[in-house]
Amino acid sequence: MVRFRTVFPDVANNTMRGDHPMRSAAAMNQRLTPSSLGKDSVLSLVESILTPTVLVLTLWAVAYHYEGEPLPAYLMLSVLVFAITFPSRSQLNGSVLGAAADIAINWAWISALLALTGFATGYHREFSHKALLTWFFIAPAAEFTATLLLRKIAPRLLDMQGPKQRAIIVGMNEQGLALAEKINNSKYLQIALCGFVDSRSLGRLSALPQQALLGRLDDIANVVRNYRIQLIYLSLPMASQPRILHVLDELKDTTSSIYFVPDMFVTDLIQGKTASVQGMPVISVCETPFKGLDGIIKRISDVAFSLLILTLILPLLLVLSCAVKWTSTGPVIFKQRRYGLDGEEIVVYKFRSMSVTEDGSSIAQATKNDPRITPLGAFLRKTSLDELPQFINVLQGRMSIVGPRPHAVAHNELYRKLIKGYMVRHKVKPGITGWAQVNGFRGETDTLQKMQGRIDYDLDYLRNWSLRLDTRIILKTVRLVLKDQTAY
Repeated sequence: MVRFRTVFPDVANNTMRGDHPMRSAAAMNQRLTPSSLGKDSVLSLVESILTPTVLVLTLWAVAYHYEGEPLPAYLMLSVLVFAITFPSRSQLNGSVLGAAADIAINWAWISALLALTGFATGYHREFSHKALLTWFFIAPAAEFTATLLLRKIAPRLLDMQGPKQRAIIVGMNEQGLALAEKINNSKYLQIALCGFVDSRSLGRLSALPQQALLGRLDDIANVVRNYRIQLIYLSLPMASQPRILHVLDELKDTTSSIYFVPDMFVTDLIQGKTASVQGMPVISVCETPFKGLDGIIKRISDVAFSLLILTLILPLLLVLSCAVKWTSTGPVIFKQRRYGLDGEEIVVYKFRSMSVTEDGSSIAQATKNDPRITPLGAFLRKTSLDELPQFINVLQGRMSIVGPRPHAVAHNELYRKLIKGYMVRHKVKPGITGWAQVNGFRGETDTLQKMQGRIDYDLDYLRNWSLRLDTRIILKTVRLVLKDQTAY
């Protein structure tokens, strides 16, 4: 199960190893996953590249004007400028005058640093002095203009993301109230604060919040379900360790993203990274690895790989479709409801391999010599060819090529009651193949211990995701499919 423990010196080295005897994804990659540049909105991504993009484009424009083209020296300088200024500082929430002052000060030290480096190396001789002087005045003016433009289009960028994420703050203390004030006063934050959860009565509080008290700590799981909460901020003091562990235990059956408003840190985190909400630091306890830039990279890789694979296997898909149709009665494609991202139901496609198409509240897993499996179906399942239509699910955005395998809804409802942290695997899209499947948990999970092992690997994948790990899982899957005898 997922365990959340306070870090003390004697256990700090166990952070990524966990307590179960398995080889972790971190060990496979021989490194910890580095902190990503992940942001939680399109607006944040645009903000992060605004300054370096404007500075580089203005440099190129000046080079075209004075030199006729951006010579190699200008290209080298643009790379250096981008590296120094990425990611940009946010200029949205302050005043216009404050943004102008901040841009001017920031540009002053950047230009001074570049000038000092140029004269120290003699590299300044490679540039037209008129071009550099022109760039010195144009660049900050262009950045300020771009900032004003971003403020104008920010509401539209936010609308692209859909409705705001619903949030609660656990702990109506000083830091919890400060976080609530920052959320409420932000015009560009995609968070709708629904209220607080605290076991104290309003009479014991030093200040009354703008939001309602939604419930007590013992009732937090019901509050999350009833208000459809997506973000949970834990603002509890470190002295309340038993209470914090109890709250985390109550939240293991949800797919909500959980953050600590420090002052404590835990191990066995699901994508544990430091972040901030309007400048207030928070630490993620349970979060998806596919936020912002990482999410875009993952989606692009999914679409590219699935398009390539579908193009290559199109003749095979046609042959298998005809074979399924001619060898048994029933539909060619078997559609089954599964749990996808954030625990939402999705429809998953497979070539039908059984004489039945079960999708009810009680579904028996396929077993060895299962009489429901057709002769062709046995071959399809053994070779995993029945999974090929799921590349269409990937194009639809319902699945990824690599991720935790989706289970039937009936199986999810059973195992979420038996395995703590089971629903955390739904922080990402389900995959055609996964970290568990290439580590011996492919096929039937006929015991609770086997399902527990599969979930342990799924959560390990969430902790340590990287494109390198995805690639190795895909390559290992191809090798295992050719010789694995456990799927039926």
